[in-house]
This record gives sequence, structure tokens and C-alpha cells, in this order.
Amino acid sequence: MIRPEGSWVAIVTPFTETGEIDFAGFESLVDFQAQNGTGGLLLMGSTGEPTLLTMDERREILERVIPYAKGKIPVFAGTTCNTTWETVELTRYAAQVGADGAMLVVPPYVRPPQDALYEHFKTVAEAVDIPIAIYNNPTRVGVNIDPATMIKLAEIPNIVADKEAMGNVSQIAEILGATEGRFNVLCCDYPGYALIVPTLALGGHGTANVAGNVIPREMAEMSKPWRSWEDVKRTRELYFRFLPLMSALYGVSNPVPVKAALRLLGRPAGPTRRPLPEMSEDKLRQLDSLLESLGVKAQYSK
Repeated sequence: MIRPEGSWVAIVTPFTETGEIDFAGFESLVDFQAQNGTGGLLLMGSTGEPTLLTMDERREILERVIPYAKGKIPVFAGTTCNTTWETVELTRYAAQVGADGAMLVVPPYVRPPQDALYEHFKTVAEAVDIPIAIYNNPTRVGVNIDPATMIKLAEIPNIVADKEAMGNVSQIAEILGATEGRFNVLCCDYPGYALIVPTLALGGHGTANVAGNVIPREMAEMSKPWRSWEDVKRTRELYFRFLPLMSALYGVSNPVPVKAALRLLGRPAGPTRRPLPEMSEDKLRQLDSLLESLGVKAQYSK
């Protein structure tokens, strides 16, 4: 089973100017990531606006994007729905069309207790034979997956990874210490949590990130697990160099800034869906200047 490692990029869902899904744009983004060293793609993660897609759109994305990516780059599909049963059905569909794995977040708004979370994820994992990654993002969903719950989930054979997006390094340390290599732990790239360097220092396995949409090669290098002092130096150098960009990409609700950055590079993205806003002209000028000064436009403009 694939165990995510290195840079896994949560790609945007590109739309046309009239609001339809841009499938040609999706293919271009898949190729862009595959050509630039990305370890894998997270399809319809929070960056992909899944809660703003209809179920028919989600299924069409699965049935068209996953086969296109096959043999180019691994894809874990975001398949969380409001209920356990709907999540099982969509995860089975992702497996049917060839997904390399699925990524599951806590269903938003309902705030289930820890024992119910465990049963939810266990039920979905046991319904399929593809790898499952668990995404812990309490800011978005209103409940933290406690370390004890995550450690217990790691005992399920096809639950292979944990993406942590919360501001508590001790939680990552506890999970890594207890799972002892049975379970890959990745972190988000939100600078407000500053998890990348401590996660890798503790023996973590990489990042599940937003910035890789815009700087895929750099995130691939930054996210490599540490196996030598050269790895440490490379991560630190890249982290501090691109910290202003990572901060800018979280300056407005995700994925508003990353879609704006992709448009500035001439890459497919299109607008966000309401109620998400577009970036203000002032913030857009600042982002454009930052991409220019860091050499991103010169390197990645289409």
C-alpha cells in the first residue's frame, strides 16, 4: 500500500469563468505536479473546495481525474461526506475508478466524540481495500482527533497515514513515538502552526501542503524526510526563503490566495465559488510582487 511521504499537494479544483469544472485545466495541473517532483496529489481536500461541489461533480472529478493521473502521480481522493454511509459510498467509488488511496477528515459541524470518530473512520477503512489517510484539521471541523484515537486508528491495516493541521507539536511527537514507523505522519504548511521543521525533526514523513500548487519543486525538496544533515540544511534554507509566500497563501481563506497565485502564473485555477471571495486588488498586487521577487514567476509562469 502507498504510504504518503515527501510533498503531497492539495490541488485546487479549477473552474471555468462561467463556473463549470475545468477538466482540461485539471489535466494540466496533474502534469505540472508530476513533472516537478511532487510525491502525490490530494484531490478534493480543503483546497479543492469539496463542500462547494455537488455530489455529481465530486463523482465526475473522481472518474475523470484519477484515470488521467494513473501512472503519472499517485492520487489520494478526499471522500468525506456528512454521514458515515455517504462517505463509505464515495470512498468505494474512488476505489472503483482507481484511486491510490483516500483521505478522510472529520465530517464538519457535527463535532462527534472520540469513540464515534474512531468508529466512523474504522467503518470507512474496512469498507475498502485501498490505503486511507486521516486528516486532522480541528480549526475547519470543530473537533481534534486526540493522539490516543489516532494511535488506535493506526492499528487498522489500511490506515497508513495521518496529516496533522493543528498547532500542537507535542501531539505529533506522541503519535510518532507510539506508532514507531507503522504509520506515516505528515503536516500542513500553515506558517501559523510552523509544523514543518519540528515534524521532520521528530521523524515525520513530509507535508500535505498548499504551497506546492505554486512552488512544487521547492516543496518537494523541503518536505523530504530527514536522513542526513544535508536534508536538514536544505529544509531550513527553503523554509525560511519561502516563508513569506507560505504566509501569503494563507492570508485569506484557503484556496482564495493559491488560486490567485496560479492565475498570476498563467496556470488553470479560475474563480473560487461563493461564498468564498476573490482577493482584493491590494493583496493581489502584493502577491504578484512576492512571486516576482522570489523568482517564482520566472520559473513557473506558463
